[in-house]
Amino acid sequence: MKEAIQKYGEELTEIRRKLHSEPELSWEEVNTSAFVSEYLNNLGISHRKTEPTGVIAEIKGGKAGKTVALRADMDALSVVELNKDLSYASKEEGKMHACGHDAHTAMLLIAAKALNDIKDELPGNVRLIFQPAEEVGTGAKEMVKQGAVEGVDHAFGLHIWSQMPTHKVACSPGPSFASADIFTVTFKGRGGHGAMPQDCIDAAIVASSFVMNVQSVVSRTIDPQHPAVVTVGKMVVGTRFNVIAENAVIEGTVRCFDPETRDHIDKQLQVYAENVANIYGAVAEVDYIRGTQAVINDGYSAKLVQKVASEAFGEEVIYDEKPTMGGEDFSFYLDEVPGSFALVGAGNPEKDTEWAHHHGKFNVDEDGLATGAELYAQFAWAYLNE
Repeated sequence: MKEAIQKYGEELTEIRRKLHSEPELSWEEVNTSAFVSEYLNNLGISHRKTEPTGVIAEIKGGKAGKTVALRADMDALSVVELNKDLSYASKEEGKMHACGHDAHTAMLLIAAKALNDIKDELPGNVRLIFQPAEEVGTGAKEMVKQGAVEGVDHAFGLHIWSQMPTHKVACSPGPSFASADIFTVTFKGRGGHGAMPQDCIDAAIVASSFVMNVQSVVSRTIDPQHPAVVTVGKMVVGTRFNVIAENAVIEGTVRCFDPETRDHIDKQLQVYAENVANIYGAVAEVDYIRGTQAVINDGYSAKLVQKVASEAFGEEVIYDEKPTMGGEDFSFYLDEVPGSFALVGAGNPEKDTEWAHHHGKFNVDEDGLATGAELYAQFAWAYLNE
């Protein structure tokens, strides 16, 4: 497989660049999924499309055994590409693969090609999941509903990571990505003339008080050993400079790893909103939407990833990357079957690929693509042979 991945290295880069130049947003991956389907057809790999834009394939091994699932996401972001000098820069204005999903899809296609070459030797089956809509946190849940992990014994996924040096691999047992929730708080006061505050209930004051006080939910009501983040990212209030605002709408996100902490924050947002509103005589309404679960790597699976990476690339590739408060909907597969999620380094200052994910200058060191493709393939082989 190592030889196969190296042999297909140029094709791997070409696929990634093609996908990068033709980004499609969440639930709009029509051309991307069509390309994936055509590629699988050419390999003779059985597959089916899911509604509306996913692909599920299966490489059936020549011997009976378990089934392992490998997942790659396909969607891009509403980000303007700032890498205008790239020959493969986005052709779609305002859309960009600013998180590396183009790389994930390319790596899994080449891994599939390598595994298909030796399918007669596989003691089991490899399920290939090409998933839409990871960036909005709903793609994995929909793929699960449409049978992505039915009959699967184990799931593995990976993410290219610009904050890690190229070729490094990180996969530790336990928390990896945080749960990611969205909350909206609406305050209703009483509007009026800016010169007559005594007749009004100023929603701007109410909302501002909430924003300033809500951080104490984390700093004063949660065990410091249970990390959590409450971020207010948007506040819309008022209509005009001399009109006291009647309404205010606040939007934010909550990130944590512990389910009890998550439940606590959910309840406390309601408590804080109602109490702040009561102080000023306003009314509060809270809408809390649970997004992705926390990604918790299975201990056996994570250690197998480390073993596979060490044997394939050398012990020095193993990297100790701390858990991130970022969200990742791979968690919905782990709700169904055991598995793990790895990070593959693609950050290289000499190639200017250390920009943060979701930034307009984001790019990957393409030398890391082969590492990811081989890790997909080698993990499947190792798991099926365990």
